[in-house]
Amino acid sequence: MKKWLLDDVLELFNMPFNDLLFKAHTIHRQNFNPNEIQLSTLYNIKTGSCPENCSYCSQSAHFNTGLKKEPLKELEDVLEKARAAKQNGASRFCMGAAWRGPRESDLDKVIEMVKEVKSLGLETCVTLGLLKPEQAVKLKEAGLDYYNHNIDTSESHYDKIITTRTFADRLETIQSVSEAGINVCCGGILGMGETTRDRAEMLMTLANMDTPPKSVPINMLVQVPGTPLHGTAAVDALDFVRTIAVARILMPASYVRLSAGRSEMSKELQALCFFAGANSTFSGEQLLTVENQRLSDDTLMFEKLGLQTV
Repeated sequence: MKKWLLDDVLELFNMPFNDLLFKAHTIHRQNFNPNEIQLSTLYNIKTGSCPENCSYCSQSAHFNTGLKKEPLKELEDVLEKARAAKQNGASRFCMGAAWRGPRESDLDKVIEMVKEVKSLGLETCVTLGLLKPEQAVKLKEAGLDYYNHNIDTSESHYDKIITTRTFADRLETIQSVSEAGINVCCGGILGMGETTRDRAEMLMTLANMDTPPKSVPINMLVQVPGTPLHGTAAVDALDFVRTIAVARILMPASYVRLSAGRSEMSKELQALCFFAGANSTFSGEQLLTVENQRLSDDTLMFEKLGLQTV
């Protein structure tokens, strides 16, 4: 598999916009049906009190964001949300918990959730923070399909965003998940004061993994009052589209997910992202603790664009 060099990735970012989109869309058509979009639903199974200090996160115990803390959800509550997600067209149900990493007693409960959600005919995904190799094996044995663990940004920009865990910690968890045979879901966030070079480094890190992530979420920062990144200059919309396009070129066979921030994006911007190679998104009106685009708006947009959900 080709290993990308930073200069090559930066060259893609610097292409004329139309040339870049044409290249990305051509690659997209070679690997996927361009008129299909995969839908996932994300549900917060444990809210707040996270010991990490991720500067963007409403759930960090380090910041006063007014978020109400909640313990791990009961199984039936999770299943109710999973059934609704399936009814609304989602094929994957993602469960997120605000932990540095799961305790064994909590992991056992999550494993039951994974088994029961999978029995509904949905793909399963969890994001639980740092994971030990033996914990990854347990999740694989339970039938988990995907594990989400974003690298967030470039290694060189990382300590400006998070200091309670390292970039290497992130990569170690991703390695454990991959070695256990679970599909990796890993991407990043734009709009955290990073440069184009940082975005290029982030995507290069993902593309150069032994097995690139099967799912690559690209998030636009949703600014939460009380977090250090509140008030940061918004990412330029066309720069966001460029990042989607470069992700598609670097990882031709991966699902590129247009993730957080869609509630603040126009349908025209989202359409450009889909043309540039995004072919997955979240349905439902909330992503963990922040707003998502309304389901009715999604339905109308997909109809206008001729996109079929899978």
